[in-house]
Amino acid sequence: MARRLTLTLMAGAALAALASGPALAQSKQLFFYNWSNYYPPDLLKRFEAETGIAVTLDVYDSNETMLAKLQAGAAGYDVIVPSSYMLDIMIKQDMLLPLDKSKMPNFGNVSETFADPWFDPGRAYSAPYMWGTTGYSYDSAKVEGPIEESWAPFFDPEGPFAGKLALMNDQVEVYDAAAYYLGIDKCTTDPKDAARILELLEKQKPAVALYNSDGTIERMIAGEVVAHMQWNGAAHRTKEGLPTAVYVYPKEGITVFDDNFAIPKGAPNPENAMTFINWMMDPENIAIASNYTGYMNAIDGSEAFLDPVLRDDPAVNMPAEYADRLRPTVNCPVEAIELRDRVWTRLRS
Repeated sequence: MARRLTLTLMAGAALAALASGPALAQSKQLFFYNWSNYYPPDLLKRFEAETGIAVTLDVYDSNETMLAKLQAGAAGYDVIVPSSYMLDIMIKQDMLLPLDKSKMPNFGNVSETFADPWFDPGRAYSAPYMWGTTGYSYDSAKVEGPIEESWAPFFDPEGPFAGKLALMNDQVEVYDAAAYYLGIDKCTTDPKDAARILELLEKQKPAVALYNSDGTIERMIAGEVVAHMQWNGAAHRTKEGLPTAVYVYPKEGITVFDDNFAIPKGAPNPENAMTFINWMMDPENIAIASNYTGYMNAIDGSEAFLDPVLRDDPAVNMPAEYADRLRPTVNCPVEAIELRDRVWTRLRS
């Protein structure tokens, strides 16, 4: 995914280790299956030094890759990092172990905003890792006057970004943003609602320079566009090269995505997994991860340990007053997905 950063793959995949037989079942082992480029190597070394638990890291490039591997019988992993919608699927398929919070006192550090998510009420099976949003950035040096915190300037075909606007080439993100602006349920199954979304996007299309999810940072810094739909981590890195860039949290709603720690059934070292997850909910430890990834975490108190540049960037450290603008990623019914597919096909044809 575009929001992932660089991580060196540690030697030895977990499944290769599994082939070594009984030696795997040691009390001081942990097999970690995470997104590529999404965890600081030095933090793993710190965990090993503090706990005596040796970590083997294996990586994947999508939720679907991770799910397929586990469904195919890979049983050597202790900790995985599914996104919210995938966690919902895995819980419903009875693929995860419940967490014993009596052994995880750092659960008390989880922010109230993330303590009771739709995909795992009460956090019975998961703990938060990183989270982010999908909004848009604009170069304040190239537009006149303040820009409203809304999707309105973004969708206005004659607005301040006309002809210099880039959208993601992502039907879910684009469709959802349009639905927020129009006040329509993004999982609508009503063809009339879908028609309104299509009408909005078709009117906007002449003002769009391109649809591309890659290169958003470089495109903004180079001045190829004035505004760009972006993940907030990319917006933060844009601002490093373009100080006049501003990230917008539209008042009508903004998609929030989050990745979470969980323990798959069949984990060889579930106790060590809970030790690791609890350790990662320590404010200082999770802040180190945030400083590395460029994304915010959901642990209260971590702000004190964040790099100032990250901590002071509202694109990453969202102002508290914007919390009610967050709209979680959800699994829409098949009928809604089919409508969305048709809208996107029509728009991009």
